Amino acid sequence: MSRVQLPAGLATTAIVVAALAGCAGATEVAATQPETRPMDAAPGISIALAGDVMLGRLVGEAIDEAGPAFLWGDMLPELKATDLFLINMEFVLTAHTEPWRNGAYKAFYFRADPSAVEALQEAGVDFASTANNHAMDFQETGLLETIRVLDEAGIAHAGSGSDVDEARSPAVLSADGLKVAVLSWADYPVEWAATEDSPGINFTRVPVSSEGFAAIERAIHAAREAADFVVFSIHWGPNWRVRPPQGFRQFAHAVVDAGADVFWGHSAHIVQGVEFYGGKPILYDTGDFVDDYAVNPDMRNDLSALFVLHVPADQARVDRVEVMPVKIENMQVNHSGGKDREWFVERLGGLCAEMDTELVAEERRLFLLPAP
Repeated sequence: MSRVQLPAGLATTAIVVAALAGCAGATEVAATQPETRPMDAAPGISIALAGDVMLGRLVGEAIDEAGPAFLWGDMLPELKATDLFLINMEFVLTAHTEPWRNGAYKAFYFRADPSAVEALQEAGVDFASTANNHAMDFQETGLLETIRVLDEAGIAHAGSGSDVDEARSPAVLSADGLKVAVLSWADYPVEWAATEDSPGINFTRVPVSSEGFAAIERAIHAAREAADFVVFSIHWGPNWRVRPPQGFRQFAHAVVDAGADVFWGHSAHIVQGVEFYGGKPILYDTGDFVDDYAVNPDMRNDLSALFVLHVPADQARVDRVEVMPVKIENMQVNHSGGKDREWFVERLGGLCAEMDTELVAEERRLFLLPAP
Protein backbone atom coordinates (compact mmCIF):
# COMPACT_ATOMS: atom_id res chain seq x y z
CA MET A 1 0.00 0.00 0.00
CA SER A 2 1.23 3.52 -0.69
CA ARG A 3 0.10 7.02 0.03
CA VAL A 4 -1.01 9.46 -2.62
CA GLN A 5 -0.60 13.24 -2.74
CA LEU A 6 -4.03 14.66 -3.40
CA PRO A 7 -4.47 17.73 -5.62
CA ALA A 8 -4.16 21.20 -4.10
CA GLY A 9 -7.11 22.05 -1.91
CA LEU A 10 -7.66 18.44 -0.89
CA ALA A 11 -5.20 18.28 2.00
CA THR A 12 -5.91 15.07 3.86
CA THR A 13 -4.39 11.70 4.57
CA ALA A 14 -5.62 9.02 2.19
CA ILE A 15 -4.74 5.49 1.26
CA VAL A 16 -4.56 4.22 -2.30
CA VAL A 17 -6.81 1.21 -2.60
CA ALA A 18 -5.06 -0.19 -5.65
CA ALA A 19 -1.78 1.38 -6.68
CA LEU A 20 -0.17 -1.03 -9.12
CA ALA A 21 -1.39 -1.31 -12.69
CA GLY A 22 -2.73 -4.76 -13.41
CA CYS A 23 -3.04 -5.73 -9.73
CA ALA A 24 -5.91 -7.89 -8.60
CA GLY A 25 -6.98 -5.27 -6.09
CA ALA A 26 -6.41 -4.49 -2.44
CA THR A 27 -8.24 -4.12 0.81
CA GLU A 28 -9.92 -0.82 1.53
CA VAL A 29 -8.23 1.01 4.41
CA ALA A 30 -9.75 3.91 6.31
CA ALA A 31 -7.73 7.09 6.51
CA THR A 32 -7.31 9.46 9.42
CA GLN A 33 -10.06 11.96 10.01
CA PRO A 34 -9.44 14.94 7.68
CA GLU A 35 -10.03 18.53 8.69
CA THR A 36 -11.83 19.14 5.38
CA ARG A 37 -13.61 16.46 3.37
CA PRO A 38 -12.64 16.48 -0.32
CA MET A 39 -16.15 16.76 -1.70
CA ASP A 40 -16.75 19.74 0.57
CA ALA A 41 -13.43 21.40 -0.19
CA ALA A 42 -14.62 23.79 -2.89
CA PRO A 43 -17.97 25.13 -4.11
CA GLY A 44 -19.38 23.60 -7.24
CA ILE A 45 -22.04 21.22 -8.48
CA SER A 46 -22.43 17.46 -8.20
CA ILE A 47 -23.63 15.27 -11.07
CA ALA A 48 -24.66 11.72 -10.15
CA LEU A 49 -24.45 9.02 -12.82
CA ALA A 50 -26.20 5.68 -12.41
CA GLY A 51 -26.23 2.73 -14.75
CA ASP A 52 -29.29 0.75 -15.81
CA VAL A 53 -32.59 1.46 -14.05
CA MET A 54 -35.49 -0.93 -14.76
CA LEU A 55 -38.86 -0.31 -13.10
CA GLY A 56 -40.93 -3.03 -14.77
CA ARG A 57 -41.90 -6.56 -13.69
CA LEU A 58 -41.25 -7.22 -9.98
CA VAL A 59 -39.91 -3.71 -9.40
CA GLY A 60 -43.20 -2.31 -10.65
CA GLU A 61 -45.08 -4.59 -8.26
CA ALA A 62 -42.88 -3.37 -5.40
CA ILE A 63 -43.66 0.24 -6.30
CA ASP A 64 -47.39 -0.53 -6.29
CA GLU A 65 -47.19 -2.22 -2.89
CA ALA A 66 -44.64 -0.06 -1.05
CA GLY A 67 -44.74 3.29 -2.85
CA PRO A 68 -42.45 5.15 -5.25
CA ALA A 69 -39.68 5.81 -2.70
CA PHE A 70 -39.21 2.15 -1.78
CA LEU A 71 -36.86 1.08 -4.55
CA TRP A 72 -34.26 3.76 -3.73
CA GLY A 73 -33.69 2.39 -0.22
CA ASP A 74 -31.17 4.26 1.90
CA MET A 75 -29.69 5.83 -1.23
CA LEU A 76 -32.58 8.27 -1.47
CA PRO A 77 -30.93 11.03 0.62
CA GLU A 78 -27.74 10.69 -1.44
CA LEU A 79 -29.68 11.02 -4.68
CA LYS A 80 -31.62 14.06 -3.51
CA ALA A 81 -28.43 15.71 -2.28
CA THR A 82 -26.88 15.84 -5.76
CA ASP A 83 -27.48 18.79 -8.07
CA LEU A 84 -28.19 16.59 -11.09
CA PHE A 85 -29.11 12.89 -11.22
CA LEU A 86 -28.75 11.05 -14.56
CA ILE A 87 -29.83 7.47 -15.30
CA ASN A 88 -30.03 5.03 -18.19
CA MET A 89 -33.71 4.14 -18.47
CA GLU A 90 -33.77 0.47 -19.46
CA PHE A 91 -37.53 0.20 -19.82
CA VAL A 92 -40.45 2.07 -21.34
CA LEU A 93 -43.26 3.93 -19.63
CA THR A 94 -46.31 2.90 -21.60
CA ALA A 95 -49.76 1.37 -21.39
CA HIS A 96 -49.18 -0.22 -24.80
CA THR A 97 -48.69 -3.96 -24.32
CA GLU A 98 -48.01 -5.24 -27.84
CA PRO A 99 -44.30 -6.16 -27.99
CA TRP A 100 -41.98 -5.40 -30.86
CA ARG A 101 -41.57 -8.27 -33.33
CA ASN A 102 -39.52 -8.65 -36.49
CA GLY A 103 -39.14 -12.41 -36.55
CA ALA A 104 -35.93 -12.38 -34.53
CA TYR A 105 -35.74 -13.72 -30.98
CA LYS A 106 -35.72 -11.20 -28.14
CA ALA A 107 -35.45 -12.57 -24.62
CA PHE A 108 -36.59 -9.65 -22.50
CA TYR A 109 -39.18 -6.90 -22.82
CA PHE A 110 -39.22 -4.24 -20.10
CA ARG A 111 -42.27 -2.08 -19.53
CA ALA A 112 -43.67 -0.12 -16.60
CA ASP A 113 -46.99 1.61 -16.23
CA PRO A 114 -46.71 5.36 -16.92
CA SER A 115 -47.51 5.99 -13.25
CA ALA A 116 -44.06 4.55 -12.38
CA VAL A 117 -42.60 7.89 -13.46
CA GLU A 118 -43.46 8.99 -9.91
CA ALA A 119 -40.58 6.82 -8.68
CA LEU A 120 -38.18 8.72 -10.92
CA GLN A 121 -39.56 12.01 -9.62
CA GLU A 122 -39.26 10.79 -6.02
CA ALA A 123 -35.50 10.28 -6.51
CA GLY A 124 -35.08 13.61 -8.24
CA VAL A 125 -34.08 12.13 -11.59
CA ASP A 126 -33.17 15.05 -13.84
CA PHE A 127 -32.27 13.12 -16.99
CA ALA A 128 -33.02 9.73 -18.52
CA SER A 129 -31.13 8.24 -21.45
CA THR A 130 -33.55 6.52 -23.81
CA ALA A 131 -31.03 5.19 -26.32
CA ASN A 132 -30.78 1.49 -25.56
CA ASN A 133 -31.97 -1.98 -26.54
CA HIS A 134 -35.27 -1.68 -24.63
CA ALA A 135 -36.41 1.72 -25.88
CA MET A 136 -38.72 0.13 -28.48
CA ASP A 137 -39.61 -3.11 -26.68
CA PHE A 138 -43.23 -2.12 -27.16
CA GLN A 139 -42.98 -0.67 -30.62
CA GLU A 140 -42.92 2.92 -31.75
CA THR A 141 -46.09 3.54 -29.76
CA GLY A 142 -44.38 2.63 -26.50
CA LEU A 143 -41.34 4.76 -27.29
CA LEU A 144 -43.33 7.87 -28.15
CA GLU A 145 -45.56 7.48 -25.10
CA THR A 146 -42.45 7.19 -22.93
CA ILE A 147 -41.17 10.49 -24.30
CA ARG A 148 -44.52 12.16 -23.61
CA VAL A 149 -44.61 10.82 -20.04
CA LEU A 150 -41.09 12.08 -19.34
CA ASP A 151 -41.91 15.47 -20.82
CA GLU A 152 -45.04 15.79 -18.68
CA ALA A 153 -43.04 14.81 -15.59
CA GLY A 154 -40.37 17.42 -16.29
CA ILE A 155 -37.61 14.85 -16.76
CA ALA A 156 -35.15 15.69 -19.54
CA HIS A 157 -34.16 12.94 -21.96
CA ALA A 158 -32.07 12.26 -25.05
CA GLY A 159 -31.26 9.37 -27.33
CA SER A 160 -34.56 8.68 -29.08
CA GLY A 161 -37.30 10.58 -30.79
CA SER A 162 -39.79 10.89 -33.59
CA ASP A 163 -36.94 11.20 -36.09
CA VAL A 164 -33.15 11.17 -36.15
CA ASP A 165 -32.79 14.90 -35.53
CA GLU A 166 -34.84 14.66 -32.36
CA ALA A 167 -33.03 11.50 -31.24
CA ARG A 168 -29.65 13.16 -31.75
CA SER A 169 -30.55 16.42 -30.00
CA PRO A 170 -28.98 17.02 -26.58
CA ALA A 171 -30.88 17.59 -23.40
CA VAL A 172 -29.70 20.77 -21.69
CA LEU A 173 -29.85 20.90 -17.90
CA SER A 174 -28.91 23.70 -15.54
CA ALA A 175 -27.50 23.67 -12.02
CA ASP A 176 -26.19 26.67 -10.12
CA GLY A 177 -25.73 28.60 -13.35
CA LEU A 178 -23.83 25.81 -15.14
CA LYS A 179 -25.46 24.52 -18.33
CA VAL A 180 -24.95 20.78 -18.86
CA ALA A 181 -25.71 19.15 -22.23
CA VAL A 182 -26.26 15.39 -22.42
CA LEU A 183 -26.05 13.41 -25.65
CA SER A 184 -27.15 9.77 -25.78
CA TRP A 185 -26.27 7.03 -28.27
CA ALA A 186 -26.55 3.25 -28.56
CA ASP A 187 -24.67 0.75 -30.68
CA TYR A 188 -27.60 -1.67 -30.99
CA PRO A 189 -30.09 -2.63 -32.27
CA VAL A 190 -29.60 -1.18 -35.73
CA GLU A 191 -33.21 -2.11 -36.57
CA TRP A 192 -34.35 0.63 -34.18
CA ALA A 193 -32.20 3.40 -35.62
CA ALA A 194 -34.17 6.61 -36.06
CA THR A 195 -34.28 8.00 -39.60
CA GLU A 196 -35.32 11.26 -41.19
CA ASP A 197 -38.92 10.12 -41.27
CA SER A 198 -39.28 7.39 -38.62
CA PRO A 199 -38.98 7.19 -34.82
CA GLY A 200 -36.20 5.30 -33.11
CA ILE A 201 -32.96 5.50 -31.18
CA ASN A 202 -29.79 7.49 -31.82
CA PHE A 203 -27.68 4.70 -33.29
CA THR A 204 -23.97 4.44 -34.01
CA ARG A 205 -21.67 1.56 -34.77
CA VAL A 206 -18.61 1.03 -32.59
CA PRO A 207 -15.99 1.08 -34.02
CA VAL A 208 -17.44 3.69 -36.32
CA SER A 209 -16.55 4.83 -39.82
CA SER A 210 -15.07 8.29 -40.42
CA GLU A 211 -18.40 9.42 -41.85
CA GLY A 212 -20.27 8.05 -38.85
CA PHE A 213 -17.93 9.71 -36.38
CA ALA A 214 -18.29 13.02 -38.21
CA ALA A 215 -21.97 12.97 -37.19
CA ILE A 216 -20.93 12.40 -33.57
CA GLU A 217 -18.45 15.29 -33.77
CA ARG A 218 -21.13 17.60 -35.14
CA ALA A 219 -23.49 16.63 -32.34
CA ILE A 220 -20.81 17.25 -29.68
CA HIS A 221 -19.92 20.63 -31.19
CA ALA A 222 -23.59 21.64 -31.24
CA ALA A 223 -23.97 20.56 -27.62
CA ARG A 224 -20.87 22.56 -26.70
CA GLU A 225 -22.41 25.67 -28.24
CA ALA A 226 -25.55 25.18 -26.14
CA ALA A 227 -23.85 24.44 -22.82
CA ASP A 228 -20.77 24.85 -20.64
CA PHE A 229 -20.30 21.13 -19.96
CA VAL A 230 -20.99 18.10 -22.17
CA VAL A 231 -21.82 14.54 -21.07
CA PHE A 232 -21.66 11.81 -23.73
CA SER A 233 -23.76 8.75 -22.89
CA ILE A 234 -23.74 5.43 -24.75
CA HIS A 235 -25.38 2.05 -24.28
CA TRP A 236 -22.87 -0.30 -25.84
CA GLY A 237 -21.26 -3.71 -25.98
CA PRO A 238 -22.35 -7.15 -24.77
CA ASN A 239 -23.43 -8.24 -21.30
CA TRP A 240 -20.81 -9.40 -18.77
CA ARG A 241 -17.81 -7.84 -20.50
CA VAL A 242 -15.28 -7.08 -17.75
CA ARG A 243 -12.98 -4.76 -19.71
CA PRO A 244 -13.61 -2.57 -22.76
CA PRO A 245 -11.75 -3.79 -25.86
CA GLN A 246 -9.14 -1.57 -27.47
CA GLY A 247 -11.57 -0.39 -30.16
CA PHE A 248 -13.98 0.84 -27.51
CA ARG A 249 -11.22 2.69 -25.68
CA GLN A 250 -10.14 4.35 -28.92
CA PHE A 251 -13.75 5.39 -29.56
CA ALA A 252 -14.06 6.90 -26.07
CA HIS A 253 -10.79 8.78 -26.50
CA ALA A 254 -12.02 10.19 -29.82
CA VAL A 255 -15.26 11.34 -28.18
CA VAL A 256 -13.29 13.22 -25.51
CA ASP A 257 -10.99 14.69 -28.15
CA ALA A 258 -14.11 15.91 -29.97
CA GLY A 259 -15.12 17.95 -26.93
CA ALA A 260 -17.00 15.79 -24.41
CA ASP A 261 -16.19 16.48 -20.75
CA VAL A 262 -17.43 13.10 -19.49
CA PHE A 263 -17.90 9.75 -21.20
CA TRP A 264 -20.65 7.68 -19.54
CA GLY A 265 -21.15 4.09 -20.67
CA HIS A 266 -23.62 1.38 -19.65
CA SER A 267 -24.94 -1.98 -20.86
CA ALA A 268 -22.64 -4.73 -19.50
CA HIS A 269 -24.62 -5.01 -16.22
CA ILE A 270 -21.31 -4.84 -14.36
CA VAL A 271 -19.05 -1.90 -13.58
CA GLN A 272 -15.89 -1.62 -15.68
CA GLY A 273 -12.75 0.40 -14.95
CA VAL A 274 -12.63 4.20 -15.07
CA GLU A 275 -9.97 6.07 -17.02
CA PHE A 276 -8.92 9.72 -16.97
CA TYR A 277 -8.01 10.73 -20.50
CA GLY A 278 -6.74 14.26 -20.98
CA GLY A 279 -7.89 14.85 -17.42
CA LYS A 280 -11.48 13.89 -18.28
CA PRO A 281 -13.22 10.81 -16.82
CA ILE A 282 -14.27 7.91 -19.01
CA LEU A 283 -16.69 5.61 -17.19
CA TYR A 284 -16.70 2.68 -19.57
CA ASP A 285 -19.64 0.97 -17.87
CA THR A 286 -21.58 2.03 -14.79
CA GLY A 287 -23.36 -1.31 -14.33
CA ASP A 288 -26.89 -1.68 -12.96
CA PHE A 289 -28.56 0.49 -10.32
CA VAL A 290 -32.02 -0.94 -9.58
CA ASP A 291 -33.82 -3.89 -11.17
CA ASP A 292 -35.13 -7.42 -10.58
CA TYR A 293 -32.49 -9.24 -12.63
CA ALA A 294 -31.10 -12.67 -11.79
CA VAL A 295 -27.69 -12.37 -10.14
CA ASN A 296 -24.64 -13.88 -11.80
CA PRO A 297 -22.72 -15.36 -8.82
CA ASP A 298 -19.34 -14.75 -10.46
CA MET A 299 -19.95 -11.34 -12.03
CA ARG A 300 -22.10 -10.02 -9.14
CA ASN A 301 -24.28 -7.69 -11.15
CA ASP A 302 -26.07 -6.93 -7.87
CA LEU A 303 -23.01 -4.94 -6.74
CA SER A 304 -22.56 -1.59 -8.42
CA ALA A 305 -22.12 2.09 -7.57
CA LEU A 306 -23.40 5.60 -7.88
CA PHE A 307 -20.74 7.79 -9.48
CA VAL A 308 -20.82 11.42 -8.35
CA LEU A 309 -18.86 13.94 -10.42
CA HIS A 310 -17.71 17.11 -8.70
CA VAL A 311 -17.49 20.13 -10.99
CA PRO A 312 -15.88 23.23 -9.40
CA ALA A 313 -17.88 26.44 -9.61
CA ASP A 314 -15.14 28.32 -11.42
CA GLN A 315 -14.22 25.63 -13.97
CA ALA A 316 -16.40 23.49 -16.23
CA ARG A 317 -14.42 20.31 -15.59
CA VAL A 318 -14.53 17.29 -13.29
CA ASP A 319 -11.93 17.51 -10.55
CA ARG A 320 -12.81 14.23 -8.85
CA VAL A 321 -15.27 11.35 -8.97
CA GLU A 322 -16.81 9.95 -5.79
CA VAL A 323 -17.84 6.28 -5.83
CA MET A 324 -20.71 5.11 -3.63
CA PRO A 325 -20.87 1.28 -3.68
CA VAL A 326 -24.40 -0.14 -3.67
CA LYS A 327 -26.16 -3.48 -3.55
CA ILE A 328 -29.37 -4.30 -5.43
CA GLU A 329 -31.54 -6.74 -3.52
CA ASN A 330 -35.27 -7.42 -3.32
CA MET A 331 -36.09 -4.72 -5.88
CA GLN A 332 -34.27 -2.07 -3.88
CA VAL A 333 -30.87 -0.33 -3.98
CA ASN A 334 -28.94 0.41 -0.77
CA HIS A 335 -25.41 1.25 0.31
CA SER A 336 -23.38 -1.94 0.31
CA GLY A 337 -21.38 -3.06 3.32
CA GLY A 338 -19.24 -5.82 4.75
CA LYS A 339 -17.86 -8.44 2.38
CA ASP A 340 -20.04 -7.22 -0.50
CA ARG A 341 -18.47 -3.77 -0.32
CA GLU A 342 -14.97 -5.20 0.11
CA TRP A 343 -15.43 -7.43 -2.96
CA PHE A 344 -16.64 -4.54 -5.11
CA VAL A 345 -13.93 -2.12 -3.96
CA GLU A 346 -11.18 -4.66 -4.57
CA ARG A 347 -12.49 -5.49 -8.04
CA LEU A 348 -13.01 -1.86 -9.08
CA GLY A 349 -9.64 -0.85 -7.67
CA GLY A 350 -7.88 -3.45 -9.78
CA LEU A 351 -9.72 -2.56 -12.98
CA CYS A 352 -9.08 1.16 -12.49
CA ALA A 353 -5.40 0.59 -11.71
CA GLU A 354 -5.03 -1.06 -15.12
CA MET A 355 -6.05 2.32 -16.55
CA ASP A 356 -3.71 4.35 -14.31
CA THR A 357 -6.57 5.51 -12.12
CA GLU A 358 -6.30 5.43 -8.36
CA LEU A 359 -9.18 4.51 -6.08
CA VAL A 360 -8.59 6.44 -2.88
CA ALA A 361 -10.29 5.76 0.45
CA GLU A 362 -11.01 8.42 3.02
CA GLU A 363 -12.96 7.13 5.96
CA ARG A 364 -15.90 5.38 4.24
CA ARG A 365 -15.74 7.61 1.16
CA LEU A 366 -14.11 6.53 -2.09
CA PHE A 367 -12.69 8.76 -4.81
CA LEU A 368 -11.26 8.15 -8.26
CA LEU A 369 -8.29 10.28 -9.22
CA PRO A 370 -5.81 10.14 -12.11
CA ALA A 371 -2.49 8.63 -11.08
CA PRO A 372 0.16 11.32 -10.46
